[in-house]
Amino acid sequence: MKRVGSIRLKSIEVTVTCAAVVLAALGAGSAGAQTKSVKIGVVTFMSGAAAGPFGVPAKNAAEVTAAELNAGKVPAPYNTKGFGGAPIELVYIDEAGSTSKQVSEYRNLLNQGVDYVVGYTSSGNCLAIAPVAEEMKKVTLLFDCGTPRVFEDASYKYVFRPVATATMDNVGAARYVADKKPGLKTYGGINQNYAWGQDAWADFEGTLKALKPSAEAVGSQMPSLGAGQYNAGISSLLSANPEVLHSSFWGGDLEALIVQAGSRGLFSKSLTVLTAGETAMHGKTRLPDGVIVGARGLYGPFAPDNALNKWLTAAYSAKFNDTPSYPSYKMNQSILGLKAAYEKAQSANGGKQPTPEQVIAAFEHLSFDAPAGKINLTLGKGHQAAQGTAFGIIKNVNGKATVTEVKQYAANEVTPPEGVKSADWIKGGLKK
Repeated sequence: MKRVGSIRLKSIEVTVTCAAVVLAALGAGSAGAQTKSVKIGVVTFMSGAAAGPFGVPAKNAAEVTAAELNAGKVPAPYNTKGFGGAPIELVYIDEAGSTSKQVSEYRNLLNQGVDYVVGYTSSGNCLAIAPVAEEMKKVTLLFDCGTPRVFEDASYKYVFRPVATATMDNVGAARYVADKKPGLKTYGGINQNYAWGQDAWADFEGTLKALKPSAEAVGSQMPSLGAGQYNAGISSLLSANPEVLHSSFWGGDLEALIVQAGSRGLFSKSLTVLTAGETAMHGKTRLPDGVIVGARGLYGPFAPDNALNKWLTAAYSAKFNDTPSYPSYKMNQSILGLKAAYEKAQSANGGKQPTPEQVIAAFEHLSFDAPAGKINLTLGKGHQAAQGTAFGIIKNVNGKATVTEVKQYAANEVTPPEGVKSADWIKGGLKK
């Protein structure tokens, strides 16, 4: 996985189309063709510890997706150029920094005249940005953050999340380890102490209480986000000796945990499940054999064999000499979802450029195709996607990490129905 080091990028506008494309559109003169570009603000980590494993792959996916859409090279149903004939422009903002900084940067981004915003990996940032997007009346897509609180605790008109919540990840992880360990007696966890980690552990523990009520939680470590050093928590977990260890660590924290816990034998003592572990399959930090990993959906090694997945893998690999990781898939999925909603609204508007309200109406309850398969916005009053997921066990073959013993879970096995909060659904026995 390529890294960008510590360089901070400040509101750099990158136009992913060229004058030739615009002139071609102008000269085409086809009915309903648009020549005004659609400007999308893309927010992800471009500096700091999360840049390498998360921000750069997501930015790369945005770049290649926009370029391929502008060139009309994406398979059906996305084979029209740009958004309904309008070329796509991208404006990048670095997500690094405090939530208050992100709110300020978001407002600055809108001042640059973006039509839509696609961004945010951190659950804390998503919770902070969503009400601001509503206040500013700007259609905003949350592309990666997982906390279910966004739509379970509030209702939004302008905010969408066309990817799944972390409930899916942690219910799926608990189901997987319950299947692997039918006689499970003890389990523990190490998760980051903020919305993402707190929700992840609560969902995992709650699901195991429903599936394995006789099993006991013998340790839960909650270090600060970005702490970097986890030896105290590792020592505590080694002492507690749980049969199963759960972690939703991501980014630089995940890489640090792999090095520190691996060198002290924690992963060999406890069957470890890393719900966001797929990103580590791309980096220099080696995942040991036997660790269970997820990709936060049917992404990467779990993605289906369809035309869109083949296209994304080939286009991304040709451009960046690497395979896309799950942040890449989720960015791509969000942009494709926005294109599907935009063109649905455009069609209903007689081929004219749709208004934000028309795009919102088209986006609500939308079903659209992606490399991960069919995506359905069935939650959050039609603003939140529900997806299936998969988990597998790492096996290193000739220096390359692969997954074995893969098991998939349907959306209704890992996601609550509409109108039911994740915590209540889990506590109520995971009823479909």
